[in-house]
Amino acid sequence: MIFGKKIKAAALCAAAIMSFGLLAGCGSNKAADNSGDKQYKVGIVQLVEHNALDAANKGFVDGLKERGFEEGKNLIIDQQNAQADQSNLQNIGQRFVNDKVDLIYAIATPAAQTVANLTKDIPIVASAITDYEGAKLIKSNNEPGGNLTGTSDMNPIKEQIDLLLKIAPNAKTIGCIYTSSEANSEIQFKAMKEYAESKGLKVESATISNVNDIQQAAQSLVGKVDIFWEPTDNVIASAIPTLVSVTDAAKKPVICGEPNMVKNGGLATYGIDYYELGKQSGHMAADILEGKSKPANMPIQFAKVLKAMFNKTDAAKLGITLSDDLLKDADVVE
Repeated sequence: MIFGKKIKAAALCAAAIMSFGLLAGCGSNKAADNSGDKQYKVGIVQLVEHNALDAANKGFVDGLKERGFEEGKNLIIDQQNAQADQSNLQNIGQRFVNDKVDLIYAIATPAAQTVANLTKDIPIVASAITDYEGAKLIKSNNEPGGNLTGTSDMNPIKEQIDLLLKIAPNAKTIGCIYTSSEANSEIQFKAMKEYAESKGLKVESATISNVNDIQQAAQSLVGKVDIFWEPTDNVIASAIPTLVSVTDAAKKPVICGEPNMVKNGGLATYGIDYYELGKQSGHMAADILEGKSKPANMPIQFAKVLKAMFNKTDAAKLGITLSDDLLKDADVVE
């Protein structure tokens, strides 16, 4: 009888609770208790060291912890930084595969592309990637279709150019420096150029291969442009002080792709909080480790937290007065 089946189900549920010592009752919506004997191993590979990627890394670890996966209890994390070296990425990825980690967290496009080429079985969660489809990492944003998913750091580029025009309403020409080998930067540059030109602005650009090219590229542009806009380019982000040393001397502001670039010397941004983006990634990873989801059917997530930030020290160097309207509800670097 139906009534008898309900009694039997309740009895089985009670037996399960007693057997495993679970605190939650049957049908509980609480997060899973991950403090048992199983040890999970997660490999983290970060392309290069700079504040944005560091923040995405920390946010990921904290996001896992919020879900009950914690180092020293039930989680082992193998933290690796490739220092922008492709051979390092390859070696790190192969190590994770050989160690049969439970999940890989790949920070930045080259890191994700490398590990995705090394394994089709180990789940991969990625972050700090602008365009997963364009990077050929997935079939589509809604249905990734393989063993990789993650969070996108696609910038609110239109809002950033609108902010640029509020700060420098008389600007006629925008300068942009980006790394030629970074697909993310190319995508952002094209989107910026299209929108800026629709606003009647001219765009001048220079591409670089590494940090050593930044100063020369900046010097080639400062006499041609009124203001700079920089994407979330990993090489530029790792060496913002080098760029700003040239642009500040020429009294040319730099509008940045993300807040950490402003903290390191840029003037302003309306952009992504990479720590929060990392936490989103951590929660996605927790869903996979708990068996709730698989990367193949987990849509790519976009940033839920955006923030305006201004660097008042840099503004003073440039002789720019930031209005109260601009600073309202914004983070300020003194």
